[in-house]
Amino acid sequence: MYKLTDYDYYLPEELIAQEPIDKRDQSRLLVMYKDTDLIEHRHFKDIIKYLKPNDTLVLNETKVLPARIFGIRQNTGAKIEVLLLKQLSADRWEVLVKPGKRAQVGDKILFYNDQQQQLMAADILEKTDVGGRILQFKYQGSFLEILDRIGAMPLPPYIKKELQDKQRYQTVYAQVEGSAAAPTAGLHFTPELLQQLKDKGINIAKILLHVGLGTFRPVNVDDIREHAMHSEYYEISPQAADTINQTKRRGGRVIAVGTTSVRTLETTADERGMVHAGSGYTDIFIYPGYVFKCVDAMVTNFHLPKSTLMMLISALAGREKILATYKVAVEQKYRFFSFGDAMLII
Repeated sequence: MYKLTDYDYYLPEELIAQEPIDKRDQSRLLVMYKDTDLIEHRHFKDIIKYLKPNDTLVLNETKVLPARIFGIRQNTGAKIEVLLLKQLSADRWEVLVKPGKRAQVGDKILFYNDQQQQLMAADILEKTDVGGRILQFKYQGSFLEILDRIGAMPLPPYIKKELQDKQRYQTVYAQVEGSAAAPTAGLHFTPELLQQLKDKGINIAKILLHVGLGTFRPVNVDDIREHAMHSEYYEISPQAADTINQTKRRGGRVIAVGTTSVRTLETTADERGMVHAGSGYTDIFIYPGYVFKCVDAMVTNFHLPKSTLMMLISALAGREKILATYKVAVEQKYRFFSFGDAMLII
């Protein structure tokens, strides 16, 4: 249960979703019951049938930055790609660079718009322990406005097709910019579906976790317990905490949308399952053997083999049941990964 190979499965390449479907809530939904062997096949809009009044649906309202920017090294003119990972202070960021070998401490990177006007520069201050860099950006005006002009969405490498509408890599409830990747389980919701859920008496609680690439970093150790997660910034407001805690007190279910919501809730929950308002950084790593304190159910996409995300859902539903369910998903030709279909674990 702690070996990396225990979280591998067979996935035909043609099931990896290369682009989003036309309508968000028309994705397919596999419903998996934790306590039985029952599996149901629905469309995502049918999720309303499985949620009850007084349940609380927890959404991560982080917004993806156009965090992939292209510049040139000042001293050579060589092209370099920068991916923003984590804001360390006002203008200092942890980033990944490509090609990494050419980006040395002391170098300066220049960034231009399509008219070859320089909009921004960055000094490479230091290297990180995972091959990244720390950059100090210099610019005039608004950093976010400059990113919006020159940046691209940081789509996962398995998505080969260019995204025609970059808003399709944002949830409809995204509010706070800061993520290097989307909390993709939430991509299936529409404003109309969220309103229908509210009308049924289902509570909505919005929390925040800025997704870094550490969540998706490959596990490279045979014993998964030796894997170290990168920390990510989270916030839970007093209002969200109160909504979630009232649900627990009434005996309702807390249903997390995505692994990021799960990790945030479990980071702040006490042994009674009550979450605490506040902010900070979490590097929680959830794998089988973990005892959940707050989360009762979750909405999730289908994840990469041998990933920490597979390990988290295996902790919630059982490794053997998850692998058996994934085998069914492959047989039924569900679409996998970020733009794929969804699973409801209840």
